[in-house]
Amino acid sequence: MSADPTQVLAFETDCHIFDGCGFPAPGLHSFLFEPLWGDADSNLYFNKPMLLALLGSVIIVGFFWAAFRKPKMVPGKLQSVAEMGYDFIRRGIVHETIGKREGEKYVPLVVSLFFFVWMMNLWSIIPVAQFPVTSIIAYPAVLALIVYVLWVSLTFKRHGFVGGWKNITGYDKSLGPVLPLAMLIEFFSNLIVRPFTHAVRLFANMFAGHTLLLLFTIASWYLLNGIGIAYAGVSFVMVIVMTAFELFIQALQAYVFVLLTCTFIQGALAKHH
Repeated sequence: MSADPTQVLAFETDCHIFDGCGFPAPGLHSFLFEPLWGDADSNLYFNKPMLLALLGSVIIVGFFWAAFRKPKMVPGKLQSVAEMGYDFIRRGIVHETIGKREGEKYVPLVVSLFFFVWMMNLWSIIPVAQFPVTSIIAYPAVLALIVYVLWVSLTFKRHGFVGGWKNITGYDKSLGPVLPLAMLIEFFSNLIVRPFTHAVRLFANMFAGHTLLLLFTIASWYLLNGIGIAYAGVSFVMVIVMTAFELFIQALQAYVFVLLTCTFIQGALAKHH
């Protein structure tokens, strides 16, 4: 898929190889957008990623509302697709990770997270949109924060104040002299590193994937001159290959995000030994 023409200098200046201009490589500027409404200096504005996040939410809600508005015993195509997606998350992730009895109450949250993250990732290869919302760290960070707050609250609710800290710090008296060091490591790992990596894993994959798509797309245009046309063809093939690869990564990252969410919930509910 081609890059957003409002972001890429090559499309704006008609810059090609042998024209005397340098290769306009993608960078952080490719992830910055002018406000569609408001003033960026006031931090009160509405831009393209915000619009895509809003549209994505509407699409997800609209899809499931249309699918289950009038459910039938013999489902139609739309209901069948929605049921397959819901059941995949419910049985394949939640029940397998948390357990059927304990996990059922968390199914709505996990299903919502999966499809929201997936939709935000998919915008990267949808024409006109062509930008993964999750490549902006704020969006994965907020989602990871929701999971983090749920995990901490469940831990103390299930185990009490003392038991909650034992769960978080991995208290195990059988460790003997290394127990203090192990507890310190577990403390920082669970309370600081865990939410950070949960957010960054999603962000970094989408950021890198979008950058690669931009790189090969810009290169295809930049090389489209003289003998560079042959190389432009190779670069365009890479655009197609990377787009197909991104389709896989987008679904995989949504899956990994909710799988980790379920793992955290399961850890909060598990009995401390």
